Amino acid sequence: MIKGFKMRLYEGMEAEYQRRHEALWPEMKEMIHEYGGKNYSIFLDRETNTLFGYIEIEDADRWDRSADTAICRKWWDYMADIMATNPDNSPVSVDLVPVFHLD
Repeated sequence: MIKGFKMRLYEGMEAEYQRRHEALWPEMKEMIHEYGGKNYSIFLDRETNTLFGYIEIEDADRWDRSADTAICRKWWDYMADIMATNPDNSPVSVDLVPVFHLD
């Protein structure tokens, strides 16, 4: 199954966001794969600082449990200074509704 979502990056943080993701921690990569995520991409709309994420997941419940891992929480804390977050430092994320797909 595929999952699309959007998040908000703080103005002026585009380069830092990209730098941090280019150096994504190996433990974070392993966790994403362990919880069934693959083919993960994030895009930036420079006009609005909106991030669009796309990930293929094996199981939605399993993927949701990844939020409870220590490495995920550590990543959220690391990213909280450059993007909109909730009180627990999770990114403010809005799921998008799929309306079209073509293989």
